[in-house]
Amino acid sequence: MRPAKATAAAVTAATTAALTAIAAGRYASDAALKTPANRPLPTERRLTVHATAAGQVTLTRSLASRRPGVYGLTGPDCHAVVGPVVEASPHPADTVVRRLERVTHGTLEPGAKVWLTPQVHTGDPRTALGIEHADVEIPGELGALPAWFVPGSRDTWVIAVHGLGTTRAHPMVVLDFLRAQRLPVLSLGYRGDPGAPRPPDGLGHLGETEWRDLDAAIRYAVRYGARRVVLHGWSTGAAMALHAAAHSALRDRVAGLVLDSPVLDWEVTLRALATARGTPAPLLPLAVRAAQGRTGLRGDRVVESADPGALKVPTLLAHGPGDTVAPWDLSRRLAAARPDLVTLHTVPDAPHGAMWNADPVRYEEALRRFLTPLM
Repeated sequence: MRPAKATAAAVTAATTAALTAIAAGRYASDAALKTPANRPLPTERRLTVHATAAGQVTLTRSLASRRPGVYGLTGPDCHAVVGPVVEASPHPADTVVRRLERVTHGTLEPGAKVWLTPQVHTGDPRTALGIEHADVEIPGELGALPAWFVPGSRDTWVIAVHGLGTTRAHPMVVLDFLRAQRLPVLSLGYRGDPGAPRPPDGLGHLGETEWRDLDAAIRYAVRYGARRVVLHGWSTGAAMALHAAAHSALRDRVAGLVLDSPVLDWEVTLRALATARGTPAPLLPLAVRAAQGRTGLRGDRVVESADPGALKVPTLLAHGPGDTVAPWDLSRRLAAARPDLVTLHTVPDAPHGAMWNADPVRYEEALRRFLTPLM
């Protein structure tokens, strides 16, 4: 081959390899940056419905289907609520029987592909729980943000912020409890959510920019009577809460934080979701670089507001070692570094964002103890 042709071939091959790597990195980073609302995370295993009868549902046997607690069970055309495993019920060895609390829409047909989700409820507070609420719009920097407001008699409000793979319906798992404490609740839909403005780049930023929508919600709450607010965030919503508590112009109104499964290191979370999506390990650094290039996520990875020295308010941290999306060890270290402010509620055998689901009674008792002095 002539030198010119050989050089051209080498350049073409190198260019093709580079473009392929870039495309692979973008695809892998999509697992975290384009997580659809109300869809399973890549880490969540799909299950098959084998049978339903007499308030029970039989599912494929796996670690997921054997989790303790209460979950939503959802598929393309159905949603149900399932309770604990029924050990005494006879069933084939490759299946698990769980209590079937109710089917909220569709039907659970044998052969249906479903997955467990921490989002137990669908609809809105009125249709799901019989709780009266107002549909409100919060002025945000990108446009109007949809939210549900549930009134209460106290002047401390709870602002609830969902995380990856869920919607503002997820915080309804604690809505009955919060209403019993007479706390007003604002459940926020933020950029990228159904009914909310689309991010300019069409991507999620794992809380790095979304926190400004939470800041708008704090301003709304103060404008309409809140003297103080407690920020209750799940997953990336917890990262948003940390950012807002550190950077909001109204951070002096933040009385406390409830952080459930917080994403404290965006790179670890991105790698976990990309791996679950089938990305080979050698391509994971490309996914990280692609995320940085596409979103401007900083290279320090750990949320700066999660620095123990940055915490200024009492914090309840609910997390556990079963979380494969956001590392529990970072939460454990944060709690150990600030025992004066942080209470760690450890939840075993719970996946990401499902600390309430694994043990609702213990979760709500921890929440009650935490909130009582802040009311």
